Amino acid sequence: MSAALASWLHAFRIYTHPRVLGMLSLGFSAGLPLLLVMGTLSFWLREAGIDRSTIGHLSWIGLAYGFKWMWSPLVDRLPLPLLTRLLGRRRAWLLLSQVAIALALVGIATTDPLENLTHMVFFALAVAFASATQDIALDAYRIEAVAPRLQGAMAATYQAGYRLAMILASAGALWIAAAADLSEATYEYAPWRIAYLTMAACMAVGIVTTLIIREPEVPITRLISENEDRARKTIAHWHLNSKLEQLFAWLYGAMIAPFRDFIVRHGGQALLILALIAVYRISDVVMGVMSNPFYVDMGYTKDEVATVSKVYGVIMTIVGAAIGGVLTAKIGIMRTLFLGAVLSAATNLLFVWLTGRGHDITGLIFTISADNLSGGIASSAFIAYLSGLTNSAYSATQYALFSSVMLLLPKFIAGFSGDFVDAYGYASFFTGTALLGLPVLILVWLAGRAKFEAAESSARLE
Repeated sequence: MSAALASWLHAFRIYTHPRVLGMLSLGFSAGLPLLLVMGTLSFWLREAGIDRSTIGHLSWIGLAYGFKWMWSPLVDRLPLPLLTRLLGRRRAWLLLSQVAIALALVGIATTDPLENLTHMVFFALAVAFASATQDIALDAYRIEAVAPRLQGAMAATYQAGYRLAMILASAGALWIAAAADLSEATYEYAPWRIAYLTMAACMAVGIVTTLIIREPEVPITRLISENEDRARKTIAHWHLNSKLEQLFAWLYGAMIAPFRDFIVRHGGQALLILALIAVYRISDVVMGVMSNPFYVDMGYTKDEVATVSKVYGVIMTIVGAAIGGVLTAKIGIMRTLFLGAVLSAATNLLFVWLTGRGHDITGLIFTISADNLSGGIASSAFIAYLSGLTNSAYSATQYALFSSVMLLLPKFIAGFSGDFVDAYGYASFFTGTALLGLPVLILVWLAGRAKFEAAESSARLE
């Protein structure tokens, strides 16, 4: 065996690290709830006869992920009674959120939208809120659990588990519902109940893993200590009692310091960066809300959508992410961001082409494959870009801020997607989502130029 081959084989041993292996299951737990309150649920609702406008408005449930920055400092710092003492800070929040997701999925499963849509919306909101909380705790655990040299492996196994869960939550749920459905011609509630109860049971994967893994030991960083000491000295001049002083110092360190750090580090470019984050995935997110109702209206069955849209789509997303990783290393993050934005917007036009072809499986395979390949490239570059913006001292809170900003505007606009389709049709809708990508290209170019100028300025100072 050559020395080079032996070196590569030794490098792959990092995937046998217990915490790296554990991220496969935790990634699965994180990926399972998302589509169950988004894509798969929209398929169920449309099959039940819920109008497209209502389905579009219900996509605002996903805004819970967009507002998670508001409670991320609490998840980052606030201990839970009993659970934190028994499990530790990260595992306590993980377990609480995972159990809440499972119970809320049971609530969805036991609710027929035709009889009580309001109750289903309540349970879906509970799933989204608990899932966003799990994401906050899991991001913090992932960053803290291992040394920097293992972070790449942690991210890789997390993505693998996440994508497997997406297949199960989309294709798997549709297959289960289809297998239990005696007649595809009419809507039946029972098959969907079975499918969602099965999904709730699958959350046991994450719950068991959380009970097995060890809590990471993370010392308070020098930056955090200095910030909180400075805050205490300022608060001391307010002449409050000691408990109030401690509370205000804690609030500063948990809720103000992470955001202040981002603004101080990036200065005048902070707003440009946040604007780019806010709109980068807008074409995909807005289009995605109406994709499943589109498949239903075009006459595709649950089995066809499960096989083509989900399996092919997830596989091509993984391939696209791998290509995006290589491109990021070869041509840089900003160029890959620009390419990903172009491809994401352009592939939406394939759906316009598909609307004129009727029930065409081959056309569906081509469209879904191209769309998810471009999405994988864009996602890979975008994650690299966000990671470069994060300060390790406040990684959990700042990452929650970035991922929240990423979803707020797209999710809000997506809520009107059903109204737009009802008024103008699918072809105009998909064309419109492609045009939404044009401002993204301008912002990527401006951010890239600002980054280049900052690098030049830094080089001159040196």
